[in-house]
Amino acid sequence: MTQAPVPLISVIMPVYNVEAYVAEAIQSVLDQTFTDFELIVVDDGSRDASLAICLGFDDPRIRIVSQANRGLAGARNTGIAEARGSLIALLDSDDRWHPTKLMLHAIHLGADTRVDVSYSGSRLIDEQGKPLKIAMRPKLEGVSPADILMRNPVGNGSAPVIRRSALDLAVFPHPSDPTRLCWFDESFRQSEDIEMWLRLALRHDCRFEGIEGLLVDYRIIGGGLSARIPQQYEAWSRAMEGLMRDAPAYMARYLPKAKAFQLRYLARRAVQLGDGAFALALLREALRSSPAIALREPGKTFQTLAGALVARLLPPTFARRLSAAYTGQGAKA
Repeated sequence: MTQAPVPLISVIMPVYNVEAYVAEAIQSVLDQTFTDFELIVVDDGSRDASLAICLGFDDPRIRIVSQANRGLAGARNTGIAEARGSLIALLDSDDRWHPTKLMLHAIHLGADTRVDVSYSGSRLIDEQGKPLKIAMRPKLEGVSPADILMRNPVGNGSAPVIRRSALDLAVFPHPSDPTRLCWFDESFRQSEDIEMWLRLALRHDCRFEGIEGLLVDYRIIGGGLSARIPQQYEAWSRAMEGLMRDAPAYMARYLPKAKAFQLRYLARRAVQLGDGAFALALLREALRSSPAIALREPGKTFQTLAGALVARLLPPTFARRLSAAYTGQGAKA
């Protein structure tokens, strides 16, 4: 039997209980103007119709791998292990891509072999796929490990296209199963992205660079977000503790400011939920960690404070509707 030609790009898409969104995600890959790719769908133990929806697509570039649930990091690791391309693109199964995304990254990485991780900006969409009034427009050039630590310009798990050779610098055997390789740390259920980017930047001097354009539709899904804010901060903190062992002087210099940015970001998420008291507490801790963020970005800090105060004083339902009006997101009960 003739073996299929090796594609330039392997797209890794973990799938877990996303029946409402996964068809859009897959179709956004198939609609790419760049066609030299394979799409590896990793069904991570879905209990809904997600797998059946994936199986309904008839395209030879799609491969589906099923496994017991191991989380996002574990599903990505399975996909990377299966990948044949020299470039690895990540796409979360509730997001979408602009049709030119893979083409533009292939051009970027082909033009400059010094770049290890290429990424783009993103626009935010709501649960129904409608664009919000918010976009992620990250720093594109001159990205240092400090930029990654404090602001994570990659932004989300659907933005990067990574050289396989760079990923393989960070590979390690699974702690409880040495026969299985890991790139992302499976002990993290959140913050696995930033932990990986910092490992690549700090340990292996990998170069990050972005390209122009909002090429990802990053979906904001509200359910359970308030419960995940403490979990997200705990995971982020644990990632920082691990990296302290790699570069203690570097981390000691930049970590207080990075902590402040992270807490302010979480405060803004709490405002979106209408939880003003929680948002104020998070913002207070952010300023305690590094008051300089108020001077560096006074507008965003004041905006967060104002939003937190409004959410604190108004009834939660009204506060959420006001936040929804500001972001362009449909109001939720």
